[in-house]
Amino acid sequence: MISTINRLITAFWPPEPEKKSGAIKFGILGAAQAAYLGLILPAKSHPEIVLQAISARDRTRAEEFAKKHGIPDVRDTYQDIIDDPNIDAIYIPLPNSLHFEWTVRAIRAGKHVLLEKPSVSNSTEAKLLYNLPELSQPNGQVLLEAFHNRFHPAVHLFRSFINPADVVHVHTDSMVPWLMVGKDNIGLNYNLSGGCMMMLGGYNFNFLRLIFDDEPEECLACDTNIFKDGVHDKCDYDFKTKFRFPNGGIGEATSTFRGSLLWKPSEARVTMKEVVIPDKSLPSTQEKVVSRQVTLHGFLNAVVWHRVDVKDSFVIRNKNDRQPIKKWVKSQSHKAYTYKEAGGEFKDLSGEDWWMSYRWMLEEFVNKVKGRQTQYWISGEDSLKQSGMVDMAYEKSGLGLRPTSSFR
Repeated sequence: MISTINRLITAFWPPEPEKKSGAIKFGILGAAQAAYLGLILPAKSHPEIVLQAISARDRTRAEEFAKKHGIPDVRDTYQDIIDDPNIDAIYIPLPNSLHFEWTVRAIRAGKHVLLEKPSVSNSTEAKLLYNLPELSQPNGQVLLEAFHNRFHPAVHLFRSFINPADVVHVHTDSMVPWLMVGKDNIGLNYNLSGGCMMMLGGYNFNFLRLIFDDEPEECLACDTNIFKDGVHDKCDYDFKTKFRFPNGGIGEATSTFRGSLLWKPSEARVTMKEVVIPDKSLPSTQEKVVSRQVTLHGFLNAVVWHRVDVKDSFVIRNKNDRQPIKKWVKSQSHKAYTYKEAGGEFKDLSGEDWWMSYRWMLEEFVNKVKGRQTQYWISGEDSLKQSGMVDMAYEKSGLGLRPTSSFR
């Protein structure tokens, strides 16, 4: 308990090292609440990140935001930030419908971009964005869609227990309490590309793709709930989807903006097919098989709390009639707040146990911009495929795709 409290205190009030010469100077577009966890807090502990400037639609709001977070420069417009030669990178936490335009503008201006998810409103925009010629040039601009949770060590520990080819079913769920997302929230504004699947549910979809290590072939079902008031009736406030993947496995995702006030950690539960285990101690008429279930509790906020449960169900049975002779279950639980704890291919990746997933992500963003080796990365191709999965679900739901920007 004491270690947990210390970890959380340090996560939210981290040490602030001296900034290095050549630190990346960030400009922020919009005084959004998401900016605090997405960049401002993790930047405090990173010696190679400087928060230089911010702009917002309301300059007064930008000035208040800058004063609160120690950002020295306030600019009148987003374009002023992008045009500033002293700014190296742009952070974009704007409403979804503005992501495409302002990311393209920033990339064309020679800036690196850390872009809040979802990166775009639909796959039409994704194809245009991720095929920009500037992104394919040697030492060109860096663009990262901020699926921060995928960078946390707990996720990679979880994956180490899974063979994607053997996955037969995955259940994922996430939620936020209903008080956090009112009807007027931008997450329920169709013109701003809102919807639970666009916002919170995108994490579920991304996790399904990560677990199967593949793309869904079909969305088999997508049931949504909406406010039938003539204003919000194109935006889902919760949903349940079912996808079929190429190996025949089924992936399900459920998420809601109207969750209980009693917060429930996000969950990903993976069921794998029965596998025969060679055992020379058995007679030739018998075989030993195991089926595995792996569950990650807390795939979104792993620094607060998470647990990886691995349950292996063993059976020794007759080969001819498959009748069981002996059954037993072996269960283990694991955690990983650092890559050393996670082990595997990333075990030598340095970092602190109090780092949030945002901080792990920022570490890799800086490495990418500086031309260093990255241990883990989310490619533009990955983000392009992510947008296709979201489109697939919205088409199945009958709500239709989110609007496409007219900017080119």
